[in-house]
Parts: sequence; structure tokens; C-alpha cells
Amino acid sequence: MFHLNQVYGYQKGMSLVEIMVAMVIGLFLTLGVFTMFNMSSSNVTTTSQYNQLQENGRIALVILERDLSQLGFMGDITGTDFVIGSNATISIGTAVVNDCVGDGVNNASLPNNQPAHFRRLWGYENGVSSQSFACLSDVKAKTDVLQIKRLIGPPVEAADVELTRFYVSATSSEAVFFSGVGGVPALPNARIWEYQHHIYYIKNDADGIPVLRRRTLSTGNGMSNEELLVEGIENMRILYGFDNDGDDTPDAFMSAAEVTSLMWDNQEFQRLVALKVYILVRSIQEDRSYTNVTKYRLGDKDTNTKIPVTEDHFRRKVLSTTVVLENPVLMRN
Repeated sequence: MFHLNQVYGYQKGMSLVEIMVAMVIGLFLTLGVFTMFNMSSSNVTTTSQYNQLQENGRIALVILERDLSQLGFMGDITGTDFVIGSNATISIGTAVVNDCVGDGVNNASLPNNQPAHFRRLWGYENGVSSQSFACLSDVKAKTDVLQIKRLIGPPVEAADVELTRFYVSATSSEAVFFSGVGGVPALPNARIWEYQHHIYYIKNDADGIPVLRRRTLSTGNGMSNEELLVEGIENMRILYGFDNDGDDTPDAFMSAAEVTSLMWDNQEFQRLVALKVYILVRSIQEDRSYTNVTKYRLGDKDTNTKIPVTEDHFRRKVLSTTVVLENPVLMRN
């Protein structure tokens, strides 16, 4: 009898052993691919976060350095103290609502008639220093707060004066502070400069992300204007460099707590010639595959004593810069 299997032969499938071997090989291949993908994904996250830290820190330092380097610039009257009734006047009707008044006898947005130096720079460590700005709330503890007052160049024409800004009309021997809503005062041979009052500080947003912020002066809101500058700035430390021997180089860098009231008021023999700025930058998002146990040092302070950082899943980085002051800001008179 003729059978089909004599023509085509028997068709055999894979044995159980062969199937199991193939499954094991496939499992290893799948595991290898998954491991490579996981490593690649982790490397992408790590690289992205470190790039973010570097970029956010760079932006924050650029903003601070640009402002600080021009500290004390007061147009044609730069290097001279303001004495109300002598070489300085506040135009009639010019006032600051919601002002931020710092420590010292003469440390509001505009100079007063007290016989004391008008402070154009002041700082403190929040929660550590005994003085602070009453206008600020929820500032991150153990971070520095910095106040700066100066003029912005180039000079402006009278026709370009804005209603929301404050200005100073100045010659080499006299200055008049006025607001844009009050009109330009008549001061012969004077040039007009925009007046700026900034306060830098760190405060968390609603999601707990630390943000470098800035208060700015305007005619309508006074010092209530808050600008959110850079996310992820977790701490800021300012050291003030004083020249003790007149060679224009800093002989010592001090924290705000070490700067005396007489030094802020330019009544000592030292003069401020430079500042060191340190910032601690934190990633915006957590990386659950990473645990941060690093201790960080910001100038004279470290995380072991003054910046307690609990173990978490945020990457951090310290960046710093030294700013040399370009103007004779707090020179001895």
C-alpha cells in the first residue's frame, strides 16, 4: 500500500528541551536589552540634570555679577555720599509706598535727612542675623539676603522718563531724586539716570522648589514687585572683601555677620572692593535611582554645620564667582 509519509517523510516539531533552551536564551537577550535601555535612560537623566544645574547656576551668577559689578554707580556724582539738604534733594511729592527698609539709620529706598551714610549695599543671613527685612516673608532659612542700590546707565532724555520708574537728576556736585509721575526737576547741566533698588533672596514656590527672587522698585507698587529669576537655587552665600591697606585688593573676606555697622556706613578705615558669591544649585526633579549624601561647602559655611541637607534624591552643585567692584562705592570720604 502506498502511504503519503513515504513521499513526504515525517514532520517533526521542536522538543520540550529545545523550547526551554530557546526561552532561556531569549530571556537573557531580553534582560540584556532591558539593562542597556535602563542604563541609557539613567545616563540621560544624569546628564540632563547636571546640565540643568550648570545652566541654572550660570544664569544666577550672571544676573548677580552684572548687578554687583556696577554697585555704587551714581552717575556724575559717583563716589560721593548723599546728604539731604546739602548735595542731595528729594523732589516734592516723591515717596515710596510699600518700602523695604533695611538695617541702619539711613537704609530706605531713598536717602533721608539723618546724619548718617546712605547705605547702597547691605546684607544678612536669614534666620541667623538679628536684622532682616520686614517686607520679606518665607525666605529660606540660613540663606543670604542682598540689597543693592545704584543708577543704571546710559543717561536718559527727559522725554524718555517712564511713569513707573524712579530717577536721579545729577551733576558732579548735586543730585535730585524724583519719580516719573512727578516730572523732571530743573537742575542746570544735569543728566538723568534711572534709579534702581534691588533685593535678592531665596524662597520656595508652591511645589517646594527653591527659587532665586528679586524685589524691584517702582512708583506704583514700591518694593512689592517680586521677580522669579532662576529655579533650583537652594542657597546663596555672600562674602564681602575689604581692603585694609589701600592697595585696592581685598585683604579679608567677611560674612555679613562679621561686617560691622560702622563698616556698612563707611565709617571705618576699610573699604569694600570685591565680593565672593557662592550658590548651591539643586535639580528641579527627583531621581529615585540616586541618593544624595554629599556635604557641600559655600565659602565659610558647610552643610555639616550651617546648611543641613538630609539624604534625598536631588542632585546639587556649588558654583561661585568673585566680583571686583568697578566704582569707588564705599570709599572713605
